[in-house]
Amino acid sequence: MSSTIREAGAGAGASKVMPLPARAAANTSMPLEHGIARNPGMKLDLGFLESMRSVNRSALERRVATLTKRRSIKADNQAAWLLRAIACMDLTTLNSNDTDERVRRLCAKAINPLRKDILEGLGIAGETIRPAAVCVYHPFVATAVDAVRGTGIHVAAVSTAFPHGLAPLSTRLQEIEASVRGGADEIDVVIPRGLVYGARWRELFNEIVAMRAACGDAHLKVILGTGDLATLRNVMLASMVAMMAGADFIKTSTGKESVNATLPVGLAMVRAIRAYFEETGYLIGFKPAGGISTAKVSLDWLVLMKEELGRPWLEPELFRFGASSLLTDIERQLEHHLTGHYSANHRHAMA
Repeated sequence: MSSTIREAGAGAGASKVMPLPARAAANTSMPLEHGIARNPGMKLDLGFLESMRSVNRSALERRVATLTKRRSIKADNQAAWLLRAIACMDLTTLNSNDTDERVRRLCAKAINPLRKDILEGLGIAGETIRPAAVCVYHPFVATAVDAVRGTGIHVAAVSTAFPHGLAPLSTRLQEIEASVRGGADEIDVVIPRGLVYGARWRELFNEIVAMRAACGDAHLKVILGTGDLATLRNVMLASMVAMMAGADFIKTSTGKESVNATLPVGLAMVRAIRAYFEETGYLIGFKPAGGISTAKVSLDWLVLMKEELGRPWLEPELFRFGASSLLTDIERQLEHHLTGHYSANHRHAMA
């Protein structure tokens, strides 16, 4: 990957070195507001896209295998990393049987994600540990906004004919606008996977640009549906097009595919993020989603982000988990850390 960046639209001579942000220790305190400049996007650069076509699956799989074995996070350190996982979580309910009451229950869990005795045992009873956002279907946006008002928890809405994206573009844009009017400040959109299969990059780029415009000030998370994209090359190229079009986050999956977030796919996407940063200087967020249901798996993802992109990507401004049952397992692990015993799931309030 190139070690220099070019300002979007600048001439070939306008280049400068742009190192990745400092790689501080994972437990280093970071300010809540990083002053991260929002990605404005850039012109669709097919030459740059072509340079990203070569993806070595075997090398990515070897790297992932070493990542999950090199770090052993135990005891107090593990508890601290699991608290970080909670802070980077989009607590989600995207079921066909969702109701307003179910969404209110999800929001109540987001506001108080850990039992009082666990907080006291960890010595953090006075701290605010909460998921970054709750993620719901559009009909429940207003309910969620009202339930988390004043807490600092964001409301994310899945839009654009989720989970398949197979509706007219005008309909999908209207859904985004309706969610923003309802109070959602983050919008998770899906792309039509057929545009990737056909390498119709200009059409995909234009659709995402239109989605970004419809979001206004709300942040745009672009779901690639990586389990449907067949190859890591498609994942890499779709990631780059989404970022060029102005995505604030790129996200692996809807959670509805047969294969959802996997570490090799995640590694390909975070390397696309790194390449985009080297090219433009803009920091893009990453959200793995689907199948992340255990505390152990969440630690693997946090290690991936720390090793590949550095400490800034352990903040909710740049990293999120899309998860529904993960919080329960983290709560169980924290109780085990304090007592030495595992509790049953039903002892913890469900989201």
